[in-house]
Formats: sequence, C-alpha cells, structure tokens
Amino acid sequence: MIKLRNLMSVVLLCSSLLLGEALFAAEHPGYIDAPERRTTGIGKFYMGREISFVMGHQAAEWLNRPGRIQEEMPDEVVANMGLAPDHVVADIGAGSGYFSFRIAKLVPEGKVLAVDIQPEMLQLIEDQKARDGVTNIEGVQGDIDNPNLPANSIDAAIMVDAYHEFSHPFEMIDGINQALRPGGRIFFLEYRGEDASVPIRPLHKMTEEQVVREMSVFGLDWTDTLDFLPWQHMMIFTKLE
Repeated sequence: MIKLRNLMSVVLLCSSLLLGEALFAAEHPGYIDAPERRTTGIGKFYMGREISFVMGHQAAEWLNRPGRIQEEMPDEVVANMGLAPDHVVADIGAGSGYFSFRIAKLVPEGKVLAVDIQPEMLQLIEDQKARDGVTNIEGVQGDIDNPNLPANSIDAAIMVDAYHEFSHPFEMIDGINQALRPGGRIFFLEYRGEDASVPIRPLHKMTEEQVVREMSVFGLDWTDTLDFLPWQHMMIFTKLE
C-alpha cells in the first residue's frame, strides 16, 4: 500500500509539473446530470461519482452525538493535523462546530474560519462561542460553489464527512486551493468506500482512489493517508510551493 501510494503521488506530481500553468488554473472536468438518482443522491455526477444530499441543520443533534467520540476520534484527528499555534485553519462544512472548537484550542495565536452554507449552523457556533468565551473562531457564510475565503489566507483546511455532499466540488476545491498558502494542506475525512462493513450509505462514503482522482485536477500532492480511524480515511493533500 505504501509503495502504491508513493507511486501514485509521484505520477500526480509529474503530471502536474508537465501541465505547468494548470497548477494555477485547473481545467473543469464537467458534471453530468442523470435522469434518475439514487435515494440519497441528487442525480448529479462528478468524475464518475454521484453527489449525495446535504445534511441539514435539523440534524445538528446527530452531529454532536456522544458516540461520535468513539466513531470518529475527533481529538486524535486534530492532534494529527500538525498545526502551529499561529495557523489559520478553515473548517469547511463546519456544521455545529464539532471540530472547529477542538481546532481553536490548538491555534491560540491563530484562528479557525468556520465555513458553512447554512446560517442556522453558523448561529449554533456563535451561541457556543458566547457560552464558552471562545474568541478565535470566525463564522464564514459560504455559498454552494464558493467557500468565500480570501486568496493566500489559510494554512490548512479540513472537511469532515462533508466533501461528498458538495453540489459543486470543483468550484469548492478551486476556492480552497486558492485560499491555501504555498505548502498549505487539505485534510479530508471520509468514510471508507472500499469497506462494505462501514455502516454508512454508499453515497456518504468515498474511496481513497476517488478522492485522489478528484484532487489530481488541481495538482495537489497526495501527501499521506492516516489509517488510525475506525471507519474513515484521513487523507492529506499539500499545495505545491
């Protein structure tokens, strides 16, 4: 697995170098709308993958369920991000702030940009900020096709069980990529699509191969996949210098 991962990373890097300007202007691979959709899909396909429905703010309690500690090990996830105290981190699809507040503790001299398209989710974060006295989380109202982050403004971005729901994945990653500083990293947490035993609906899981394919459009370097989580991939991609 390690040799294969390294080989794929080299191939993607060489391809990116050969493309030259494509590192900075990725080519849109396009979307396909299907006449029929699966139960949890929107009938829109991107690079062979049907996009799933978005979880609404009505399910915020599920995001904060007690069992999530064992299922997703959030404290171990943020510890493995390798953040510096002054880093600026974008939590894309932040939801109720489950990861934002954990990350904020690790960047006391920096901040967390909690990006979500649902104002109700951003209000939940504001309410918790007031209760807990947290000052280094900033809510950002995103759009379905734009994270609304300034260029060259973040050191890292994290997406936890969110990317597969983006109705405009190309535009979103393009915006995140532009917001990343050189050497900045994107962390993807997605339920493992290769593992049928993971008790999640198929459209809410992604294979490692699919994520690598979609990130290769932007010339992002597949740096590593951490395999310590019970059900998820923790994939790391780095913006080339």
